[in-house]
Amino acid sequence: MKIKVVIDNQTYMVDIDDIRARPVIANVEGDIFEVWPETDQAVESKSTTMPDISVPDAGPVASTMMSSADTSGGKDILSPLPGVIVAILVKPGDNVKHGQELCTLEAMKMKNAIRSSKDGSIASIEVAVGDQVGHGQVLLTYGE
Repeated sequence: MKIKVVIDNQTYMVDIDDIRARPVIANVEGDIFEVWPETDQAVESKSTTMPDISVPDAGPVASTMMSSADTSGGKDILSPLPGVIVAILVKPGDNVKHGQELCTLEAMKMKNAIRSSKDGSIASIEVAVGDQVGHGQVLLTYGE
């Protein structure tokens, strides 16, 4: 499947092999990305033809995926791919809304907005700006 994506007036051609595979392999103009969407149940409950794609309202940060995979019962926010933390936009105790940007992860020269998957409060931040993180690593934790 080929998708034309425009971010900040710049056009990118994205080629996706199999949207149902995990990880989804996306080729963005020659750069290969492994994308780990939300769990299969969340994807099936939404449209089965097109995944949700989160795009920031304004600013230089481009989000390539909905980046708040919370597979541990909804308490942890995990890194969707390996990269470097370049910004943390919340602090412990902050109340956040579903879809709110929490931090920014740079991977392969692209900045990815890590967004909240639900309304709640931030209990702890497990990373710092400049930290190198791996796929599935806990970035932040929601409070009870």
